[in-house]
Amino acid sequence: MGSAFTFNSTLKDTDINISAAAAEKLKELFKDVGDEMEAIRIFVSGGGCDGMSYGMTFSDEKTSFDSVLDAGDYKVYVDSVALNYMRGVEIDFVSKGMGEESFVFNNVFSATGGSGACGACGAAGGGCGS
Repeated sequence: MGSAFTFNSTLKDTDINISAAAAEKLKELFKDVGDEMEAIRIFVSGGGCDGMSYGMTFSDEKTSFDSVLDAGDYKVYVDSVALNYMRGVEIDFVSKGMGEESFVFNNVFSATGGSGACGACGAAGGGCGS
C-alpha cells in the first residue's frame, strides 16, 4: 500500500504509574511552558553495567512511535521501546529538604528484571562506576 506505517497508541493511567505528587508537579511544569511544548517526554537510555537511566524532558513534537497519555492538564509522550521499560515503574516527586526536589523512578528493576546488584563489570573487583 502507499502509506507509511505509524504507531499511534493512547495510554491509560494504568499504563504509566504517576504518583499524585508527580502528577501535581507535572501539571505545574506544563502550565509554565504554555504553548511552547506539546508534552513531557519520558525516556529510557543506557543499559549495561550501570543499568537503564530514566528521565523526562519537554517535547515539542510527537513521533510516529510515541504513545500518548493525556492527563488533561498535561500530556506525556513515551516511545514504544521506553514503554516496555516502564512496566511496573512508578514516577514520583519527592522533596529531600533544604529545597532539594526531584522526580524519581521507583521499582525500575522490576521493569528490567535486574537485581540492583552488579557483578563482574569491568576490571577485577567488579564495581559499576563506583
